[in-house]
Amino acid sequence: MDTDHLTDIWSRVFGTQPAPSLWLVIVTAVLALGAVVPHTAWRLARNAITIAHEGGHGLIALLTGRRLDGIRLHSDTSGLTVSRGKPTGLGMVLTAAAGYIAPSLLGLAGAALLAAGHITALLWGATALLLALLVMIRNAYGVLTVVLTGAAFVLISWLTTADVQAAFAYAVVWFLLLGGVRPPFELMGKRRRGGAVDSDPDQLARLTHVPPALWLGLFHVVTLCSLIGGGRWLLGL
Repeated sequence: MDTDHLTDIWSRVFGTQPAPSLWLVIVTAVLALGAVVPHTAWRLARNAITIAHEGGHGLIALLTGRRLDGIRLHSDTSGLTVSRGKPTGLGMVLTAAAGYIAPSLLGLAGAALLAAGHITALLWGATALLLALLVMIRNAYGVLTVVLTGAAFVLISWLTTADVQAAFAYAVVWFLLLGGVRPPFELMGKRRRGGAVDSDPDQLARLTHVPPALWLGLFHVVTLCSLIGGGRWLLGL
């Protein structure tokens, strides 16, 4: 591969692209909302949020020095991340806390990239993250889900026009921001009905002696603030 070709790839990935029109940004927000609010659509779309949720657990586990044994994604949109290391301490707390806020924080980071005009970098970066996650998946449904999601990013990145890429990137980021808000509310509802007795907030309560309700409240604060901040960036406010 010659130097000019490498320079062209570098420029394509890390260069900036023009921002789409405001109407396109709004349309993608409406489409993302349509994937999050209706129960039928959410039942399918929630798989993508689960990928980000479990990926958040896995990434923080590695960054805090834990050994990541594997990740499983299930057809009921639940997931499981297994890591080994010290069963208490900051690393375990951060790992347990990462799941519910990961989609929103990824959406916030994506909104920052799009606000800076890095549409292609976002698409390629998401593909790289999905490939890294794929290595740690330990069940067939999880592999299928991640492969299909990654394939969508690859096909959009390589085979479509700049306008289509921009629309896809904005829709994905809106979906992460909006979709990240719903799971904490779902968990709150399950807990009120006596379910979800060993959820992330319960694990965090055992680790920190802080009530699960406070951890759930923290998840609400992070996801809602991410939506507000990311939304302002996407809308250019």
